Amino acid sequence: MPAPEIPGGVLSVAKKDGMQIVLITGLSGAGKSHAIDCFEDLGYFCVDNLPPTFIPKFAELCQQSEGKVSKVALVCDVRGGAFFEHLFEALQTLEGNEIDYEILFLEADDEVLIRRFKETRRRHPLSRMSLLEAIQAERKTMSELRGKADTVIDTSTFSPRELKDKIAHIYEPEQRERSMEILIISFGFKYGLPLDADLVFDVRFLPNPHYVQHLRPLTGEDPRVRDYLWRWMVTHKYFQKIQDLLEFSIPYYTREGKSNLVVALGCTGGKHRSVALADELARVLGDRFNLNVEHRDILKA
Repeated sequence: MPAPEIPGGVLSVAKKDGMQIVLITGLSGAGKSHAIDCFEDLGYFCVDNLPPTFIPKFAELCQQSEGKVSKVALVCDVRGGAFFEHLFEALQTLEGNEIDYEILFLEADDEVLIRRFKETRRRHPLSRMSLLEAIQAERKTMSELRGKADTVIDTSTFSPRELKDKIAHIYEPEQRERSMEILIISFGFKYGLPLDADLVFDVRFLPNPHYVQHLRPLTGEDPRVRDYLWRWMVTHKYFQKIQDLLEFSIPYYTREGKSNLVVALGCTGGKHRSVALADELARVLGDRFNLNVEHRDILKA
């Protein structure tokens, strides 16, 4: 059944088993470039402006990847010129080969599309006529494909963040909370701040294992260093405040459409205190969020 028009909204679709192919198409200026960035953040293998005649062979190669390429997002639109006319033939070939696919169609009101083109100063793919005529001609050309779409999103009132949120809800709803990648970095202030840090926590006021002779050669990964640090109430209190702040703010970062967050914890040399607290943060938050840990300066003298 063709997807009905839902102004400013979406029509949700069920997931297919096995390899998942999403064909992103629609009107120029409706947000396809941003959409493919969203799919890339969700872990899809993305290809922009793939000629339709290549789609069946590309899908076959993905099937032969032994699961390495299981989620694919392709953008195909009128930029392909004469190639675009072969799209329905390509889709019929996929169906004949029993390869499942979904079509995501993006559109917007004429007035919105005109404003977006004027703001970005981009040329419309059908620029041999006036901008309004080009938009209307493209809408007519794409009408049959729109009728075949599984999901239609009208982006007229959407911000980029809202479009990303909609795509995450439709195609990866179970991963929304874990879609943002979080990197926790331990570092030493004496070697400089991590340039890509979003949040920086200074732990230099905590008791320093460097001044305990038998702990100095060790690192914050050693249980003896961790035991020493957690012996002090100030460590527990400060760590709890960091944990509370991250648990509060991470869902809001995710909701805003942020794809990655870098949390940096620094001590003097990046060997003891920052390492131990970074590892503990990963332990307590790792079951809820998509976390990785990097100890930048742990091996420096």
